[in-house]
Amino acid sequence: MTANGWLQIAIYCAIVIALTKPFGGYMTRVFNGERTFLSLVLRPIERALYALCGVREDEDQHWTAYAVAMLAFSFAGFVILYLLQRLQGLLPFNPQHYPGVSEHLAFNTSVSFVTNTNWQSYVPETTFGYFVQMAGLTVHNFVSAATGIALAVALIRGFARRSASGVGNFWVDLTRCVLYVLLPISIVTALFFVWQGMPQNLSAYTLAHTVEGATQTIVQGPVASQEAIKMLGTNGGGFFNANSAHPFENPNALTNLVQMILIFSIGAALTNVFGRMVGNERQGWAIFAVMGILFLAGTSTLYWAEAAGNPAFTSLHVDQTASAWQAGGNMEGKDVRFGIAGSALFGTITTDASCGAVIAMHDSFMPLGGLVPLVNIQLGEIIFGGVGSGLYGMLLFVIVAMFVAGLMVGRTPEYLGKKLESKEVKMAMLAILILPLSILGFTALAATLPVGIAALNNAGPHGFSEILYAYTSATGNNGSAFGGISANVPFYNSTLGAAMFIGRFLMIVPMLAVAGSLAAKKIVPASAGTFPTTGPLFVGLTIGVILIIGGLTFFPALALGPIVEHFAMVAGKLY
Repeated sequence: MTANGWLQIAIYCAIVIALTKPFGGYMTRVFNGERTFLSLVLRPIERALYALCGVREDEDQHWTAYAVAMLAFSFAGFVILYLLQRLQGLLPFNPQHYPGVSEHLAFNTSVSFVTNTNWQSYVPETTFGYFVQMAGLTVHNFVSAATGIALAVALIRGFARRSASGVGNFWVDLTRCVLYVLLPISIVTALFFVWQGMPQNLSAYTLAHTVEGATQTIVQGPVASQEAIKMLGTNGGGFFNANSAHPFENPNALTNLVQMILIFSIGAALTNVFGRMVGNERQGWAIFAVMGILFLAGTSTLYWAEAAGNPAFTSLHVDQTASAWQAGGNMEGKDVRFGIAGSALFGTITTDASCGAVIAMHDSFMPLGGLVPLVNIQLGEIIFGGVGSGLYGMLLFVIVAMFVAGLMVGRTPEYLGKKLESKEVKMAMLAILILPLSILGFTALAATLPVGIAALNNAGPHGFSEILYAYTSATGNNGSAFGGISANVPFYNSTLGAAMFIGRFLMIVPMLAVAGSLAAKKIVPASAGTFPTTGPLFVGLTIGVILIIGGLTFFPALALGPIVEHFAMVAGKLY
């Protein structure tokens, strides 16, 4: 570990902190329907869309109506994207003349992009033409991200409102999010990326001849436009198989920094939105502190593990005695442009958020380095998290933490003046426990069936980690992977698709039930016995509850994978 590496991490943290309050203020005005500096241009478009779609802007939906609208919209998006893939051979803007994809891959990809996962079992540049990339994948990058943000705002309203029957209007929240938040930032960012060297065209691939006389296909296309929303919306699905390690997706250190900022920007700003909408910004900063401490813990661990390197490659003194593990650290699977510090920072960010973009191969991390992305996702990606999903996942843990605090002092738990009764706690626990049910259930199935084991390229605990990571990533709607698993087969495409569906929608429904129940409650004034939720005690309690729940749930599986692999590596056994 170096001073330069820590400086990179510190600069990144400072930028995210600086953006949180102004961006949060802007988003609060957007979702409250207040005027913004873009209203003069976008407000007429917004009204026209409502008129075209028959949406009443002033209609407030009950949580069940909000959920039905969200599910119907997602199902329609799934069907359209599935048909686009299957009919690709008949569609325009397909200069490479790619045919339609198989039914199991179309199913997996449709679920993947509808759920904001962007798991890619295929090589994008040799599978999809430009029409599917733009009208299918990029469009879903916008609307799946907007759906997550809208759901987070609905839960915030549950805490902020009193004696209300509704939690907002899904169609209005979705429209405002796309129009006022995602589109403007994506347009500006895409232009910046083009300036920095990303392709943005509809040309056919270029066939080049190298000095040695070989031929090379140079892939291009509408890259910059997809890259911008891929990062801002924490989608993560790349235009190229190498994802953000490809120079066309990530030309230099400046674009790399911008991409990392985009990944956390909305998730961090939503904590400020939460504080503003409940009438106390300190509440938002307390949630930010919980996320920030967990983020720094993960980044430090991953950086340390990769900087230490592999003991099988020790540096030697002149007397031939070993002095340290792998001088220079572990550079396997990393881009020399970004190094160990940049790779550790990006790897933590992308798995804290439900992004899944990569600049280094997670499969090549040291065992304890690979443990960090796994744990980040298994905790529900609540550390800033995916756009919207990070905040509502964190607030579900806060409800459980307040329940624990209530048990300790012997009084009914409350948060922000809302009494947390059995319904809210049960729904919160149901939403939280759905994730390990999917992750551990599918992992056990794949690890015991020949069809699951046959897809592995590594034996022993690392092979198990590949399976565990795949279902962790799918259920957590992340999309990154340990690259040693060959997942483009019917078994994995089907089961991973099911895991993505479970991780997104079976968590959302009980979360919305919590939002609806809270919105209907009255706000109880604080008293001498009210647990303070803006200080270090609240931050520490919430972190403790998160780690205890995560540890009790996933430690046995992690012990079979990266933990035992680490001890085997120290003993000289590599996989």
